[in-house]
Amino acid sequence: MQQGRVIQSTGSWYLVDTGDEIIESRLPGRFRLEGKEVTNPLAVGDKVDLTINDDGTGNIEKIHVRENYITRQATHGKRGEQILVSNLDQACVVQSIKQPKLKEGFIDRFLVTCEAYEVHAVVIINKLDLAKSGGKAFAEELRELYTSLGYAFLTTSIEDHQSLKKLKELLTDKTTAFIGPSGVGKTSLINALDPNFDFKVNEISDFSSKGKHTTTFARLIPLSFGGFIADTPGIREFGLVNIEPWELSLFFPEMLEPRENCQFSNCTHEHEPKCGVAEAFERGEIAASRYNSYLNMLDSLK
Repeated sequence: MQQGRVIQSTGSWYLVDTGDEIIESRLPGRFRLEGKEVTNPLAVGDKVDLTINDDGTGNIEKIHVRENYITRQATHGKRGEQILVSNLDQACVVQSIKQPKLKEGFIDRFLVTCEAYEVHAVVIINKLDLAKSGGKAFAEELRELYTSLGYAFLTTSIEDHQSLKKLKELLTDKTTAFIGPSGVGKTSLINALDPNFDFKVNEISDFSSKGKHTTTFARLIPLSFGGFIADTPGIREFGLVNIEPWELSLFFPEMLEPRENCQFSNCTHEHEPKCGVAEAFERGEIAASRYNSYLNMLDSLK
C-alpha cells in the first residue's frame, strides 16, 4: 500500500503523486455509492492510499479525512454538492476588473464558503491594466472593504511585475486554489508566475463578454518556487451547500457582533423586529453591497 495525493481528475481516472512517481489510478465503485450526495467522492488535493496493479496503474483503497475543502452546489440539474479542491492552505477568488465584469456577489459567496469550511481566503482583482481611473478607484474601495473584514486582498496584472511579485510571495510553499469565472485570467496569472508554464489561454468571447472555458478539469500544479496551485474550471455560479438560513450570518464577520443584539435567536436579519444586524446596517456599519449579498444568499437558501 502506498500513500499519495490526487493532483488531477479527468472524470474516470485520477493522477496520484506518491512523491516518487505519478500513478494513473481508478476509484472503485463503492466510494461513488458512499458519496452519493457528492458528485465527485474524490477531489483534487485528497490524500489517498492505493495499491499498484501489474500494469503500473493504481487502485485507490482509502480516502483520508480532509482538513478542509471548497465546495459548491452541484450544477446541470445534479443533486448534492461538488467538491472543487481539498486540503488547502488558502484559496483565492479571482475576479477581473472588466472583461468579464466583476461580480461582488460571487466574491461574497466564495468568502462565505471559505468561512464555513475553514479555508483561509484571499481576494484577487485581476486585469487592473484594463481599468480606467474609475475602475482603479473601485478596486481601492473593494480593498478597503475586504481588508477591513480581515481578508487578504491583491490587485494584479500580468503587465505589472510588482503585483506578480506580491502574488508569488503569497503562493510560495503553500497549496493554493484559484477559483473564479472563465476569462478572469487565472491561467494567464499562473503562466506569468512561472517561466516553466505555458498553459492554454483563450480570449474573451466578443459576443457574450463571458470567458470561454479553458481549464476543463481540476489539477494541482507544482510551482518551481515551492508550493502547489490548484487550477479549476471556470465557474459562473457558486451555489452554497449545507448552510441553513438562520446560520448564514455566522459566516459574515461584520455580522457576528451585531447579531448578538437580535431579539430572536433564529433571526434571519431580513424582516424581524429589533434586529441587531439590520440596525447596524442602518448605522452604516455594514456595507450595502455585503448586506445585499447576504439577502440574495438568504433567498437562495430558502
